[in-house]
Amino acid sequence: MASWIIQITVMVLSVFTSSSQGKRDKQLYCSACKAIVDELNYSISQVDPKKTINVGGFRLNPDGTMKDKKVPLARSETHLSELLDGVCDSMSDYALHVDPDTQLKQFMRFAPRSGGATGDFPDFKNFQFDGPEASNALKFACESVVEELEDDIISLFSQDVEHVHQELCNRVSGTKLLLCPRSLPHTSKSVRDTQTW
Repeated sequence: MASWIIQITVMVLSVFTSSSQGKRDKQLYCSACKAIVDELNYSISQVDPKKTINVGGFRLNPDGTMKDKKVPLARSETHLSELLDGVCDSMSDYALHVDPDTQLKQFMRFAPRSGGATGDFPDFKNFQFDGPEASNALKFACESVVEELEDDIISLFSQDVEHVHQELCNRVSGTKLLLCPRSLPHTSKSVRDTQTW
């Protein structure tokens, strides 16, 4: 009798878990994923490419030498982990944007980055500022994506994979189809993979 109750409890919990995951707002999570990629790409581009970091086991070889390897700091796992720790804090700089032509809704950055140009941002009249609830929802989605896919994010960025938006955000949407629409021209022109899909 007790095993029957345990089986029913497990089955109910699994149904509840799968149904709660199925109710994810794909557009919100897609926007969060794209924001993560854009913010990480920007942060990486701000690091001096000449800076390196030593990686390796720092163990002595049998001959008494130490084998270490230098990698660029910007794409090191250590640096990427630090960036991921704070990436969701920038979600307050995003708001819901409605494309006037296609009526496509997605969260986009409305606030310029410090020292950045404001000329490549869309018109503010197409943004919907719904107060802190909207940015809190985006921040929660961002934190969920980072928690679920932290290893994948670090792997993709450390390997400098092309089309990071496509690789990562399709995993978030749960499909191979391009459900995450192409980024609008609010991102830096230097970010190569935002213009490829």
